[in-house]
Amino acid sequence: MNSEHHLAEAAAAIKNADVLVITAGAGMGVDSGLPDFRGDHGFWNAYPLYRRLGLSFVQAANPEHFERDPAFGWGFYGHRTNLYRDTTPHEGFQIIRQWLAQFNLEHFVVTSNVDGQFQKAGFAGDAILEVHGSIHHLQCLSPCSNGIWDNREEIPVDLDTMKARHIPQCIRCGGVARPNILMFGDFSWLPDRTRRQERAFDEFLTDHREARLVVLEMGAGTAIPTIRYLGERLAGRNNAVLIRINPREGQIPPGQISISAGAVEGLTGIDRCLREFI
Repeated sequence: MNSEHHLAEAAAAIKNADVLVITAGAGMGVDSGLPDFRGDHGFWNAYPLYRRLGLSFVQAANPEHFERDPAFGWGFYGHRTNLYRDTTPHEGFQIIRQWLAQFNLEHFVVTSNVDGQFQKAGFAGDAILEVHGSIHHLQCLSPCSNGIWDNREEIPVDLDTMKARHIPQCIRCGGVARPNILMFGDFSWLPDRTRRQERAFDEFLTDHREARLVVLEMGAGTAIPTIRYLGERLAGRNNAVLIRINPREGQIPPGQISISAGAVEGLTGIDRCLREFI
């Protein structure tokens, strides 16, 4: 159970902020119904066939499958493409957007998720950093060039074999295309799109270096701690506060705010306290 004190502290920090950096890991999508890949069992619950094949998430999310068997490689990523397209972002996204408007907050989103849910929820694409890329963009497998393009492919998947019935092709050379996602053991990912986003985020931080900054972190675990490290680094700045919303890994540096909850529960609790302030 979260104490009202922690929720009220978080609400006060947001109300008094000038800038909100919204950071999110895989747990952000759970309340939208997206699968939790935490550990092999979480992955296998979402994709039972891979359990039978003895493949972990790390092994399935590997570009070698596009080389060896493109239909199998695209089975996993085609299914995820379709899943993310069909998913409606949960109400927590709109709670945050309401705060941005209500308190006139400058903001930037940083996420390790490749699902495009922030864009789908109405956040501006030029204020989002996707540190691992996006499933909604493609590149050549080779790659034959530095080209990155929108994923407009329809990719039906045979759920019995987890093989795609359609293989996206490179728009330049006609070879196999792959998602513009940083996978495990990946040496062919094209980082240009993410690098542009990184530069925009760095400029944002520079422009607001003296502002009262709140980092609102949701669903970022310790297995791949990129997002957590970012929040803790930013919390070391003057006038900065880190709010960590996490139901299982809520440990946080001294002086920061931890809320043991999922994204929707935590955001709803903060919002309730904000309404009491007004």
